[in-house]
Amino acid sequence: MKLAALQNLHNASILVVGDVMLDRYWHGDTGRISPEAPVPVVKVSSLEDKAGGAANVAKNIAHLDGKVGLLGLIGQDDNGHKLRTILENDNIESQLVAVETLPTIAKMRVISRHQQVVRLDMEEQFQPEHSALLVAQLKQVIDSYDFVLFSDYNKGALANIQEMIEIAKRAGKTVLVDPKLSDLSVYRGADFITPNLNEFKLAGGDVSSETTLTESARKLIAEAGIGAMLLTRSEQGMSLISENEKHDFAAQVLEVSDVTGAGDTVIATLTTMLGAGLNAKDAVEMANLAAGIVVGKLGAATVSPEELSAKLSQYLRETGEHYQAPFEDVLQHISFAKQNGEKIVFTNGCFDILHAGHVRYLAQAKAMGDKLVVGLNNDESISRLKGPERPINPLNERAMVISALASVDWVIPFGKEKEGDTPANLIATISPDILVKGGDYKVEEIAGAEHVLAQGGQVEVLSFLDGCSTSNVIKKAQLSKS
Repeated sequence: MKLAALQNLHNASILVVGDVMLDRYWHGDTGRISPEAPVPVVKVSSLEDKAGGAANVAKNIAHLDGKVGLLGLIGQDDNGHKLRTILENDNIESQLVAVETLPTIAKMRVISRHQQVVRLDMEEQFQPEHSALLVAQLKQVIDSYDFVLFSDYNKGALANIQEMIEIAKRAGKTVLVDPKLSDLSVYRGADFITPNLNEFKLAGGDVSSETTLTESARKLIAEAGIGAMLLTRSEQGMSLISENEKHDFAAQVLEVSDVTGAGDTVIATLTTMLGAGLNAKDAVEMANLAAGIVVGKLGAATVSPEELSAKLSQYLRETGEHYQAPFEDVLQHISFAKQNGEKIVFTNGCFDILHAGHVRYLAQAKAMGDKLVVGLNNDESISRLKGPERPINPLNERAMVISALASVDWVIPFGKEKEGDTPANLIATISPDILVKGGDYKVEEIAGAEHVLAQGGQVEVLSFLDGCSTSNVIKKAQLSKS
């Protein structure tokens, strides 16, 4: 059921409302201490702008293939313009309201050797009259969405959140809130709230024992008129608590790199999975898996359906299901990965009968970058290349086996008759950073090499493992029969 829900992510129609921000990262190396003060000197080598706050929540939903809109407040400034551009590139239907007298909220982080050196916050509090602009906008767009997600960072955009929740509930929408205020009655009418442990304690939660935690959580949501609480508990995982039920979920991460934005991923995944048709318990289970993935990445990161599928398949080892995204979605996921600065590697082949040589080759290819795309000849193409008795295994089975390898992120078929039997057109569409080919080839003989090199990429030739080939496997099978 949970893997099947990944096929329905497009059904999730979600409006995010809240405090949007521009997250700016300055990356550089640190080699000395300043002679002016006892602080490290960072030589900045690159600058990176990302969507932050409620905008990061919307980005998480978009990267999970959900339909998402965004309401928030920005200033009439360059940072606001940059944020609009980022959201447009992420396929987010943003309807940001510009306030003339206040700046776009921006957080600037200096990063050196994968460590945050300092964070600079540039912000001023938005006022209730500014929030009222969002109320008016909410009334205009509410009918276009099934879920409304409020992302509260206490920057003023949600000063009128009680009125907003009432509007959403009258329209029959499911409402989720990532809260910031200790008075949870402000969020009365919400179906779910997702406080972290510290926010829970500030609201009056008692964590002295598991029993008191559950009792105090139920008391808080009952008094505030809220349906259920998803309490995120750091290394203790998560707990979904309602009036009559409590479900605990163990943390699903082995090594934490950065918890920045993890709460955004949790509520974004929870809402998307509810929109895809899962019940609350299963949706939280998926959100817990997503959190385990995202905290293993640096900075405010997102999770793709393929990553979630791989994590879930590992988690549910007894299932043989596997999620394969539609071609159009894969291209969008590759684009998102590029926007995140990930290096894309491409290789291709028939992979008719998977053997040790293939596994080793694909692992070597993946090691050259961050994400590996495998172009897979379709059945008709293999028949033209290898003869009418091939392929041994049809396309869908070959794709499933290749996709299950830890080294492979995406599989895309090619080889329609009008396109020919090489992946040249596919390579031109993807524009990978690195093109890898196995065998005794010269670079100029490799399909797509000219395009990759022209785009500033590189082309690598890897040797195959001696004695390993599909033809040899077939011959051995034929000899064993005779």
